[in-house]
Amino acid sequence: MTGRPDPASGWVLGVDSGGSGLRCALARADGAAPVLERAGARPVPTGPRGIDAAAFLAELLPLVGGLTAEAGAGEVVAACVGAAGMASLGDELRERLPEALRSAIGVRRLALAADAVTAYAGALGMRPGAVVAAGTGLIALGTALDGTGWRRADGWGHLLGDCGGGAWIGRAGLESALRAYDGRPGGSAPLLARLEAEFGLASHMPGQLYPRSDRPAVLASFAPRVAECAERGDPVATGILREAARHIVEAAAAVRPADGDVALTGGLTRIGAPLLAPVRELAAQLLPGVRLVTARAGPLQGALRIAATLAEGGPALPEDPALLTVHRARA
Repeated sequence: MTGRPDPASGWVLGVDSGGSGLRCALARADGAAPVLERAGARPVPTGPRGIDAAAFLAELLPLVGGLTAEAGAGEVVAACVGAAGMASLGDELRERLPEALRSAIGVRRLALAADAVTAYAGALGMRPGAVVAAGTGLIALGTALDGTGWRRADGWGHLLGDCGGGAWIGRAGLESALRAYDGRPGGSAPLLARLEAEFGLASHMPGQLYPRSDRPAVLASFAPRVAECAERGDPVATGILREAARHIVEAAAAVRPADGDVALTGGLTRIGAPLLAPVRELAAQLLPGVRLVTARAGPLQGALRIAATLAEGGPALPEDPALLTVHRARA
C-alpha cells in the first residue's frame, strides 16, 4: 500500500472478475498507483442470462464499501469493470451495473469491459498491438487504433474454445491421466499420479468435477501439474503444452494489426518455461519479426487505466457493443 492520497482529488475504481475470483482496487483519479486492493472469496457464477448480476453485486459492493471506507475516499468519479465472459455473457451486467454502482458509490462514468480489454490496457496501454490473455480461459484481442475497432479470436468458453488456456491444459492433462488409468494409448502415468494426489481416486474424478459450478477453475487448477510433469520430461505433458503454445500463437496471429507488439498476459504465464519456451519458438515461425513483450501490468491495473482515462473524458480504446461499453449518467 502507498500513502493515502488527498480524497479531494477524486478517485477511480478498477474491477477484475475472472475464473479465479473478483478483485478490485481504488486509485486517485490523477493516475497514481492503486492504494488499496481487495479480493473476493469465490468466482461469480453464470446463470440463465449469463454472468449473474445479483451475485456479482453481492460480491463486489462489500469490497468496494470496505475500500472507500478504509481509504476515506471522496467521490468515485469513474470506474471500469472488467469481467471474463463479458463479451458473450454480459448482457445482465450491462443492464444492472451502471445504476447499481451509481446508487451505491456515486459512479457517473462507468466502462464495462471484457477481461481481454482490461488485460490489453494493462499490458500495452493505449497503443496498437495485440494481447493474448491466458488464464483459466483464453482470448486474443488486437487493435490498430485507427477506427477499425477490435479484432478478436477465441474466448468462446471452456466447452467451445479457450484453446490453450488453463482449463484447456488442465482438461487435456486429466484426459491423459484417465487414458493411463484405462490403459489406452496417449496416457501418462505421471499425470495419473498427479491426478490422484490432487483429487483422489481416478475412478471418482467425474464426481469431483461434473457437479461443480466452477468447473473451468477446477480444470485450470491442474494446469500447473501438467507443467511439473513436462519439466520432469514426460512427453505427453510436453506435447500438451506445445499444443497450447501453438493455440496461443495462432490466436495472436489472427488479431495482430500490421504494426504493434504482442503481449502474453494472465495467470497462465506463471507456468513459466514449459509453456513460454514453445510459445517463443512458435512465435518466431508464425510471427516472424514481431516483438513479444512482457506485459506492463495486469488486468486490474488495466481497469484502473481505463477508469482514469474515462475520468478525463475517454476512452482511448475502441468502444464495442460486446467488448467495451461506456455508460454516463445524465446530469
